[in-house]
Amino acid sequence: MTYLIIIFVIALALAPLSHFVPSKQQRRQASLREAAAVSGLFVEFRELPNSNAPGARGARTDSIYYGLRLRPSRGRARRRGAWLCEEGSWRALGERAPVPEALLGMPEAVLAASVDEASCGIYWRESGDVATVAEIQRLLAEWGQQLTA
Repeated sequence: MTYLIIIFVIALALAPLSHFVPSKQQRRQASLREAAAVSGLFVEFRELPNSNAPGARGARTDSIYYGLRLRPSRGRARRRGAWLCEEGSWRALGERAPVPEALLGMPEAVLAASVDEASCGIYWRESGDVATVAEIQRLLAEWGQQLTA
């Protein structure tokens, strides 16, 4: 009986520590973000382009940005643009810029893409696996080469 009381007290003392153990979803997200960092991408929480425009769907704000850093575009036109993927087709936001070739091959989990002076990248909900991150990295590297060429 004494052993049962001791085990119960120890279990009661250790129970709050279970809140610090990462969930399956958190471990999956951490592995995706680690794979992105190892392959040369950076990960940031950013607002989806045009997310505050009238008619924008609020459900799409749970996205995260995976980006590729770019060299400055000295002596060339400034880089800036955003594209939104809706039902499998890409459309430009703001200026009517053509859709970059690399975006056409992006996985279905990608919601939007943008480019600025510092980076080009995609917004998504991290609903893929490490292979999806590798495909995104490959396409972003291809896009980055087109932008700096």
